[in-house]
Amino acid sequence: MVALDTVRKHNSTLKDLGPNLVAVFVGGTSGIGETTARAFVKHTLSPRVYLIGRNESQASKIIEELRQLNNDSQASFVKCDVSRLHDVDEACKTIQSKEDKVNLLFMSPGIMTTKGRDETDEGVDKKLSLHYYARMRFLVNLLPQLTNAGTSNQLSRTISVLSAGHEAKLLLDDLPLKNHYSLGNCANHAITMNSLAMEELAASHPATSFIHAYPGGVNTGLMDNLLGRFGSNVLFFLAKPWVVPLDQSGERHLYAATSSTYSSRDRKADGAVTGADGTKGSGAYLLSWDGSVTGNQKILNGYRRDGTRKTVWEHTLGVFESVCGRKE
Repeated sequence: MVALDTVRKHNSTLKDLGPNLVAVFVGGTSGIGETTARAFVKHTLSPRVYLIGRNESQASKIIEELRQLNNDSQASFVKCDVSRLHDVDEACKTIQSKEDKVNLLFMSPGIMTTKGRDETDEGVDKKLSLHYYARMRFLVNLLPQLTNAGTSNQLSRTISVLSAGHEAKLLLDDLPLKNHYSLGNCANHAITMNSLAMEELAASHPATSFIHAYPGGVNTGLMDNLLGRFGSNVLFFLAKPWVVPLDQSGERHLYAATSSTYSSRDRKADGAVTGADGTKGSGAYLLSWDGSVTGNQKILNGYRRDGTRKTVWEHTLGVFESVCGRKE
């Protein structure tokens, strides 16, 4: 466990990283994405931040509050239905037209629903897209900018916030869950494919570090969709001893986003922790809510040995090609 005092002490030094860090927060207009963006702006020197989401009025309010936190910050809203891969491409083009490097890609979009398979007009389940495919599309699109930052000896990191440590068996004959969809299968596939993808990408992009994180119990408002505001408040009140306060979650995710403990393979730090594959400083990390290393290694080791990790990534690229066509 990384002590909260250690987290806060580290975050207070982030101006040492220099000015003009660029961060993209997918799902940055609410919940963990919003609170991490606030922490990032508060602690860094003249940062440039992009909030990706659908709620423009909420984003405008957040952007004004970010300016008050740091007068030298620049924050922009990029409207995007993140569940649609074509919309993801357009959002990335907007960012790429303004930035030649990205230091942090932070992804936490999600949906809480009890519905069955709910396809977008692109033929991809909305929940599985928000939790996996769209995140990986942002990552693939912005890898040139992340690599530019990393090869310039700057911070280069991506974080996908979902449920690292809860990896489970995949249905390898139906990775997109066209025929075997259930909420449990959807969760298992999104979580496990996030973890495997981070490893696969770290192996081929050593200038960037890749993190799949589990946030713990955080009252982000998502449960309101299932239980209503009152029911959600009652639940989190009863679970208070196990709940991570939202502002603390932001500080902890900022630590994960910036600490050399989770360094890229090319810039391996002396104090780097054990990576997802069991190697210190591997560039791919599976983290629990408190910054400690996690991961269901029984499942993951098997998928490393039998080539499933590569199969999952090839499947992901195949979905991109079928929906969006080949990248030029």
